[in-house]
Parts: sequence; structure tokens; C-alpha cells
Amino acid sequence: MTMRRKDRQQTREFALNILQNCEYAVLSTVGEDGMPYAVPVSPVMCGDFVYIHCAPEGRKLDNIRFNKNVCLVCVGKTRLLPEKYTTEYESAISFGECEIIEDETEKIFALRKLCEKYAPNNMDAFDAAIQRSLHRTAICKISIKEISGKAKVAKKSSDTQAS
Repeated sequence: MTMRRKDRQQTREFALNILQNCEYAVLSTVGEDGMPYAVPVSPVMCGDFVYIHCAPEGRKLDNIRFNKNVCLVCVGKTRLLPEKYTTEYESAISFGECEIIEDETEKIFALRKLCEKYAPNNMDAFDAAIQRSLHRTAICKISIKEISGKAKVAKKSSDTQAS
């Protein structure tokens, strides 16, 4: 992928760090009707893969069944600078292939990793939650094929150059 603003391009490691630590991301898919669909998700990285969870049916899963190619966008720290007509930011964009996981062991592994990231102080209730909810939870696994990172740090001068 070619980035227009090479001066803002970051390393692969930077992009992976943003993806690993982001609170949420936006997953984009394309449906059979050719329409794009973007939805906020809570990702967790495990090695070279990203897991997300969702309901066991819906447009996102229908689109993934139709076309496994997805785009996942994460935003890290941001800071509005209205006096300079700009924003400081860091972001990552990844492209990959998504599969819906059917294997119960892998689903539980992914859910454990998600809970360790988003509910670390509630892990003592994890097994009971799995008993109650596994049957009504889908897990998607994204193999990242390409990732890039971008960041903007505002100049210290009194420039009001818009981006």
C-alpha cells in the first residue's frame, strides 16, 4: 500500500503496537451487494492474528462468508489543536483475511485473550461466563497480510498549516 504522506509513515512495529493497544477498531467488509460495511469492534492480537467477537449472526458475518478480505483501522492517541486547524494522531490500517472460527477450543482461547485485555480484573468469572455465553458468541480471526502506521505531531512553530 502506498502512503501519500511519507513524512507521517511509521514502522510496522509502531502499527502493530497501535493495533495491540487500541481500545477499539473499525472493521470494514464488503457484502454480496457490493456495499461496504464498517463496524466498531474490540480486537485482541495473538501472535500474527487478531481476534474479535460478535453475535453468531448478522451482516458482518454474512459479508465475511461472502468475501474474507477485510480492513481493520485503529486509532491511538489523538489531540485536537483547533488553534492550528489540525489534530495530532497515531493510527494503524491493516488488511487481511478473516475466518469465522468454529473450533470450540480456539473460541475459548480467543475469548480468554479478549477478557484478559478488556476485563482483567474479572477473570475469576471467566469460566462461568463461557458456560453461559459460548453458544451465542462468534469469533472471527483475522490474518494480517499488510499493516501500516501513521502519526502526526504538530510543529512547535506558530504555523497554521492545515493537513
